[in-house]
Amino acid sequence: MFAIFKRELASYFNSPVGYVVAAAFMVFNGIFFYVQCLYTGTSNMYGVFQSMFFIVLFIIPLLTMRLMAEDRKNKTDQALLTSPVSIPSIVCAKFLSAFVMLAICLSAYVIDGMILSFVASPDWSVIIGNIFGMLLMGSAFIAIGIFISSLTESVIIAAVFSFAANVLISLIDTIGSTVSWNWLKSALTTISFQAKYGNFSLGLISLSDVVFFVSVTALFLFMTDRVLDRRRWA
Repeated sequence: MFAIFKRELASYFNSPVGYVVAAAFMVFNGIFFYVQCLYTGTSNMYGVFQSMFFIVLFIIPLLTMRLMAEDRKNKTDQALLTSPVSIPSIVCAKFLSAFVMLAICLSAYVIDGMILSFVASPDWSVIIGNIFGMLLMGSAFIAIGIFISSLTESVIIAAVFSFAANVLISLIDTIGSTVSWNWLKSALTTISFQAKYGNFSLGLISLSDVVFFVSVTALFLFMTDRVLDRRRWA
């Protein structure tokens, strides 16, 4: 498992993908941080965190698009699936490689807090809460992206459909506000990623929100495991 994890993590930096993703995250974070904090003279980073939510929707498909699809395209998936490593270990190793890349990107929030500490007193509990929340929400998006990548051998298709899924998830609140049935509106609110991440962006950590993101992550990793297991015996 560790060998697969190390190979997948190294592959981000053996190609432009890792550098492009990290650079894009840092650049947009820097822009939002300057406009909403330094320029306005406030230590409240809530606007930065909310704005970066939509950047994450875009960069995570770039991290997950090749994790499964590329092996299938290069016909190396059967060799991997018939190796002594179990399928759950393969899925977890690939998931962790993308998760670590996301964590590297989120280090930008720590840099923001350190810069703010020179001119103000940032609320580190809010910053840490946002990092924790983004890691949880990002893990769910990563699991969804890996599942989609396992369904195709096209890296482009995997990226496009992952991005479409992320956008659809982000629009759940908007869709919920347009429906007239209270039961449906309540159901959509319950599965809203943005609403649950909004609690973390305020520095509020709720066990129900943590369980929700962990459950979504586990569900899609399990579904990916089932897809690969079926392919192993095909």
